[in-house]
Amino acid sequence: MSIVQDIRTAFSRRDNALIQLIWLNVLVFASLILLKFILKFSSAIGYYPMVVSQFQISSAFPILIRHPWTILSYAFTHEEFFHILFNMLNLYWFGQLVREYLGDRRLVSIYILGALAGAVVFLLTYNFVPAFQEGLGTPMVGASAAVTAIIVAGATLLPDYTFMLILIGPVKIKWIAAVVVLISLAGVNGGNPGGEIAHLGGALLGFVFIKQLQAGRDLGRPVQAVGNFFSNLTSSRPAMRVSSPSRRPETVTANAASGPRKPAAPGQPLQDEIDTILDKISRSGYESLSKEEKQKLFRASQQ
Repeated sequence: MSIVQDIRTAFSRRDNALIQLIWLNVLVFASLILLKFILKFSSAIGYYPMVVSQFQISSAFPILIRHPWTILSYAFTHEEFFHILFNMLNLYWFGQLVREYLGDRRLVSIYILGALAGAVVFLLTYNFVPAFQEGLGTPMVGASAAVTAIIVAGATLLPDYTFMLILIGPVKIKWIAAVVVLISLAGVNGGNPGGEIAHLGGALLGFVFIKQLQAGRDLGRPVQAVGNFFSNLTSSRPAMRVSSPSRRPETVTANAASGPRKPAAPGQPLQDEIDTILDKISRSGYESLSKEEKQKLFRASQQ
C-alpha cells in the first residue's frame, strides 16, 4: 500500500482522530521541508519566510488581523525535526489515554481549544505585559500548547494513571504534568518565552476542560458543532440519526464503542450501557467504575 493510500485510509475513518491530528502535523512539516528544498535549489529561498508567515501566528495584532487563520494554523506547523518529534510522541502517548476515556471528538476539542488558549495567552502577554512588549511581533509555531492541554487534561481526569518511563520506571501522570508545567514556567525567562507562555495557556485549558466536563458542561461543543458542519458539507449523503424523545441526542461518541448502533452479540453489553459507563468515567473517573462495569467496557472494546 502506498503512502498516499495510507493517508487516505487514515482520513477516511471516523474513529481515527488521534492519527489524523498526527498526520496533519507531519504533512505540513514535510510540505515545508520540501518547499524549502525546492526554493533553495531554484535560488528563490527568499520567498520561504513569506510562505511560513502564512502559517505562524504573530504577537502583533496588525499582522494577525491580516492572517486570522494563523490563530489555529500555527498549532499544526513545525520547522524543526526534534520539535515535531517530541510533540507528536507526547500527542500519541497522552492522546491515546484521553481518547480511550473521552472519545475522539473530545480529544480533538481539547487539541483545538488548547491551541486557541495558547494563542490568546501568547497575544495578551506580548501586548499587555510591559516586560514582553519589546518582543512584540515575535512569531510562534508548534503544537506544544495543544499537546500540553492534552497532557494536563489526562492528568486531571486520571491523576494516578501510571506511565512507564525509560530509565525512570513507573511515574503517575499527575507528576509528569506537573513537571511539564514547571518547565514551561522556568522557560519563560529563557530564549522562547512566547512559546512557554502558550504552553501555560494550553495547560490551563486542559485543566478547566476536564473540571467543567466533570461538572456536566462540555466546553468542546462549539468545536464539535463546527466539525459536524464541515463534515456535512463534504459528506456524499445526508447523515442519519435516530433518537428517542426520552433521551437527549448524543453529541459525543465514545472511542471504544463508537460507530453505528447494532444489536449486541450474546454476552456483549448494549450500546446504552456503554454510553452510561462512559458518562460515569467523564464525571468521576475510571476508578469509580464497579468491577462489572469495567468488564462490560472491556468486552465492548473487543467488538
